[in-house]
Amino acid sequence: MISKRLLATAGLLASTAEAMQPTAAKPVPAPMRDLQWAQLNFLHTTDTHGWHGGHLQESQYSADWGDYVSFAHHMRARADEQGVDLLLVDTGDRVEGNGLYDASQPKGQYTYDIFREQDVDIICTGNHELYQADTADRERNQTVPNFKDNYLASNLDYIDPKTGEAVPMTQRYKKFQTRNQKLNVVAFGFLFDFTGNAKNTRVQKVSDTIKEEWFQNAIREKTDIFVVIGHIGVRMAEIKEIYTEIRKQNWFTPIAFFAGHAHVRDAIRLDAKSFGMASGRYFETIGWMSIDGITKKEKAGQEEDISTQAVSFNRRYIDNNLLGLYHHTGLNETTFPTEHGRNVSKMVTEARKAMDLDQTFGCAPQTYWMARTKYPNDDSIYTWLDQEVLPDVIVNEARKYIPRLAIINTGAIRFDIFKGPFTLDTTYIVSPFTSKMAYIPEVPYSAAKKVLPLLNSASRILDQPGYDARMMGPPEQWHITQDIIYPDLPPVRPTFEGDGQKPMLDFQDKPDLVSGYTTKDDIGTDGDDAVHAPINFYAQPNCVQAEIDMPAEGEPKNVDLVFTDFIAPWILMALKFSGGDYNETDVQLWDEAPFMDMMAKWIKENWQVHC
Repeated sequence: MISKRLLATAGLLASTAEAMQPTAAKPVPAPMRDLQWAQLNFLHTTDTHGWHGGHLQESQYSADWGDYVSFAHHMRARADEQGVDLLLVDTGDRVEGNGLYDASQPKGQYTYDIFREQDVDIICTGNHELYQADTADRERNQTVPNFKDNYLASNLDYIDPKTGEAVPMTQRYKKFQTRNQKLNVVAFGFLFDFTGNAKNTRVQKVSDTIKEEWFQNAIREKTDIFVVIGHIGVRMAEIKEIYTEIRKQNWFTPIAFFAGHAHVRDAIRLDAKSFGMASGRYFETIGWMSIDGITKKEKAGQEEDISTQAVSFNRRYIDNNLLGLYHHTGLNETTFPTEHGRNVSKMVTEARKAMDLDQTFGCAPQTYWMARTKYPNDDSIYTWLDQEVLPDVIVNEARKYIPRLAIINTGAIRFDIFKGPFTLDTTYIVSPFTSKMAYIPEVPYSAAKKVLPLLNSASRILDQPGYDARMMGPPEQWHITQDIIYPDLPPVRPTFEGDGQKPMLDFQDKPDLVSGYTTKDDIGTDGDDAVHAPINFYAQPNCVQAEIDMPAEGEPKNVDLVFTDFIAPWILMALKFSGGDYNETDVQLWDEAPFMDMMAKWIKENWQVHC
């Protein structure tokens, strides 16, 4: 149900600077849906990508990791009071995507210590922990010890640098009892069938892993519930493979799946006793799952009783802001922060200062959206790139008289640019990758001009084993085949409204709503804890292209084909279909600087510093 009260009073936010980051936008009130508690309850984070300082420019996601530490503390206390259980899970991709992680040398110098302050009960690896060998090393040598017996790697091996042998990254699964009810839990931690990992790791296909003896033994364990966490999209085939294998041995035991990777809020019901949820991205969302009807298998021969026992699942997608966290704990700005939580928030603040993340490169003259507008459009971040940035930065003095086609994949951009200060932190938020620009010199234009349409084609001609063409776009776009449009939107309150001091209103007053998630999943449309005005979402191409120094009339004979090095495999495949015959040896480096540095340099030179 929706709570009738709105979570704000005139003085509610007076002390929130002690919790969320001092420069964060203050949250604004929204009608709230309560959490439903049950026997077994979960808090879920995924794909945080270094956003542990919260969203400084987006009020509804402005709580930081210290606030989450305080929130979990209070929720555990409530579980203890009620005699129920609460578990915290995290499903990977904790790195790459925010200056808090990316701006330090070495990367993650501060975030590994910040993240470990949360008491996570079950944790696994994401693909971003594995792209670079040094990142995988840090995961093995820091995160795994930080979480000891709680870290699971069901299908991930680490290559021991001393022996060259593949060993499990950590334990494959764990069996444990919950704190209050002593429920028996068997838990797994999977990664999808990822092939882009560094050479010091090995990812085994899920379909092979579930045939192994250890897994077959594990699913035959006497347990009251299976908990499968994984850095896997909740609708990806690997989830169904794991589910099917468990069900072969356990027809009636409840199964809870916690997914990630796709950067979406979503939930699925696999059967009456199997449920899965995905909890968004970038620490915007804290997922909540609650399960009732779990039967303790205390006696032999209880299978018949269990088969008839109804199991119920509930889910909420919690907006990560202090007003919502106050609501769900029944606390306020005075009673909510814990000493531990405040100390973690202070760690974030000090790390940001140490790296000078608020250093301003320029002032964005307007907001540029990834998906809230069509492409091409003046407020599209991709139009800004192909019309303004790429023509200026894709210049090589030795080749400046040769026409160029410059292609960038939309997945190279991971966040919107908001009007106002563009900082060092923003650079990593918008484009966190170390990808550089590569090129193939003097490609016949007759072949080069066909590359972009092929990259953006809906056909599967460019899908090869290990190279799904969707990977060129951002994860949120992978399952979007058409625009999601709401023709009659209600009045929308800006998400970064400056004044957080709002009078208390009754839901009957129907206030203007803050724009945000309006999730529709297999369970329904009531999953979001805060009621939002919906946002239009537009499907975007895999890649965009700038035409640079093209002749005023006619077509050039040859062009330099410039592109982000990440998409080189697809570029080469597209050229084969368009009449070109090229391979990896033909690909050369265009510039030593990562694209994110090229973009930041353009901003310094073209946007005024002071807003």
